[in-house]
Amino acid sequence: MSERSRLSAARVANLRARAAVLSEVRRFFRERRFLEIESPLLVPSPGLEVHLAAVEAGEGGYLITSPEYQLKRLLAGGLERIYSVCKCFRAGESGAQHNVEFTMLEWYRAAPSLDAIVADTEELVAACARAARPSRGAAAVVVGERTIDVSSPWPRFAVRDLMLEHAGVDVRDADAAELHRRVAAAGVDVGSATLWDDLFFCAWLERVEPFLAAMDRPAVVVDWPVELAALARRKDNDPGLVERFEVYIGGIELANAFGELTDAAEQRARLESDLDKRRARGLPEYPIDERFLAALEEGMPPSAGIALGIDRLVMLCTGASEIRDVLPFSSDEL
Repeated sequence: MSERSRLSAARVANLRARAAVLSEVRRFFRERRFLEIESPLLVPSPGLEVHLAAVEAGEGGYLITSPEYQLKRLLAGGLERIYSVCKCFRAGESGAQHNVEFTMLEWYRAAPSLDAIVADTEELVAACARAARPSRGAAAVVVGERTIDVSSPWPRFAVRDLMLEHAGVDVRDADAAELHRRVAAAGVDVGSATLWDDLFFCAWLERVEPFLAAMDRPAVVVDWPVELAALARRKDNDPGLVERFEVYIGGIELANAFGELTDAAEQRARLESDLDKRRARGLPEYPIDERFLAALEEGMPPSAGIALGIDRLVMLCTGASEIRDVLPFSSDEL
């Protein structure tokens, strides 16, 4: 092996930690009687959310951006506890925390509330932190010079409260025009943004994420506005919010979870709305997954599920500052 090809000692240690994390993930779910699913990589629809850019793969298909549709079809088919560790692909994603090809962990539970998924996540991250660095002992991860305690329970924050306190923006009862006015009035540069979600993230990224990044504990961000619902169901006591949470640790967005929407008609309407948004932005239009919608029509039980980035979890467990440092090969090394 040439000196140019030789791996650094730090990268070798990170790859060993990565193997330990993957082993711990499977042990964790095996002990909780989850069934591991091998997700298909070539699919007819890669998801329609506006932030997704798919990789075309010929034969009229795409490489998956997430195994979500297929796993939910299995819930509708009668499985109750399932998980998948699989490769996913998103075009144009590169940077310190992004790679076109990455590893996703998704798991789903039929019947439990979203609180059960929060508890799973807290326990899993702590277990992986210990497995990756057994000499460290404590359930802790490293971000830069900081050590962050990941033992449970993790503090929770509501989206509306974070936006009001840190961005000075009240997102309640605001259409796109009103949100534009409120965000601009708070001194946030909105540029050419006119759509609701673009305006929201102008303020979120500038004002809220720095607060979350500075925290010395993981943050569970709950109660997202219905405008950012994706595949999450509305809250019974407040239809303007959905059952969704995201996990942030040291500025890294680690996981995104839903109390799953099971109403086929509402899900179709949301997918068609996503297509409209893609057209408005001049983005590629992907087909709606009709088999996914048919499974919802046949009946999917109340469920909750989550997607967690394995590469980012390994970054946290090892203290790596870039995703390339925890991969055998990053996209630019192939």
